[in-house]
Amino acid sequence: MRIYTKQGDEGKTSLFDGKRVEKCHLRLETYGTLDELNSHLGLAIAQCRFPPLTEMLQRLQHELFDAGSDLATPLQSPNSGKIRRIDVADYQRLERWIDEVTEKLPPLKNFVLPGGGVLAAQLHVCRTVCRRAERHLVELMREEDLGPAILIYLNRLSDLLFTLARWANLLDGIDEVFWAKRPKAD
Repeated sequence: MRIYTKQGDEGKTSLFDGKRVEKCHLRLETYGTLDELNSHLGLAIAQCRFPPLTEMLQRLQHELFDAGSDLATPLQSPNSGKIRRIDVADYQRLERWIDEVTEKLPPLKNFVLPGGGVLAAQLHVCRTVCRRAERHLVELMREEDLGPAILIYLNRLSDLLFTLARWANLLDGIDEVFWAKRPKAD
């Protein structure tokens, strides 16, 4: 299999149903942002020394490929039955993970600044990229029916990534950095 196909040389690419769209199409921007998130997760995994956290992050990487396939295949596509769509069970599992990890963490009483250890900081980058993908998705959903599950999934995923960043700092023995409200300037 060749890496290059020359099919995109004029600024277009194909969706899974064969429809050609410009590479700046909002659908591509959305699943391209998920691809970016997946790469950031790979960087987090490369820095992670904690098998339970690594396993969660690797599962999320696989699901992000599913989400990309979901977005690359319109609901009415003849190929719709050939891909795995994000569904209720996916975001419910994220909710369970958030609850399980939150039980291990000290109660949150202040806003947390992104940072602490390198792993936690990388997970915060993942969270913000996920939020960007969610914003693109909301915009795309104004134009096309994508079903509700993928939006809920991305919303929960960003919450999970925040929670995992806090857990990473706890596992690394690094204190979280809390936002300190500054007085108004004179």
